[in-house]
Amino acid sequence: MGRDKALLAYRGGTLVEWVAGEAQKAAGRVALVGGGERYGHLGLRCVEERFAGCGPLSGIEAALSAGEAEWNLVLACDMPGLDAGLLRGLLEAADGCDADVVAAQDGVGGAAEPLCAVYHMRILDEVRVELKAGRYAVRGLLSRLRVSLYPVHSKALLKNVNTPEEWSQCLT
Repeated sequence: MGRDKALLAYRGGTLVEWVAGEAQKAAGRVALVGGGERYGHLGLRCVEERFAGCGPLSGIEAALSAGEAEWNLVLACDMPGLDAGLLRGLLEAADGCDADVVAAQDGVGGAAEPLCAVYHMRILDEVRVELKAGRYAVRGLLSRLRVSLYPVHSKALLKNVNTPEEWSQCLT
């Protein structure tokens, strides 16, 4: 993208504020994994990564470490199509579920989206083991956990933006 996707202007604020607002509508509380010096001006609770530079798995570890509930909703900040209804559905699917992770799935039979998922606190130690061993692939971890998939029938809800061209398409 060439710049911080979280701070892209979107719907009267920033992209991360939009995603956080939808998460708050669904879950009640929200925290942003990232440094307060970079994001503190947004008024969101910021959680520092202890394994900074180790990719999204480090963010999951930080979210679970700071989490105050059994199940924690973990989202990428670059998904402008997310909405509270989808996120509530994920949380409801996790309630009473015996899985370790409930992940949004791109349609029926599609791939799991590990950064639009609900993670149970019980996997925190396993996440730390992966990070300490230098294994940073979230999908690798998911392959060893009990994952329940939550099919999402609109590709727009799970679309993430990685290039200026994709961002431009989201704005039109």
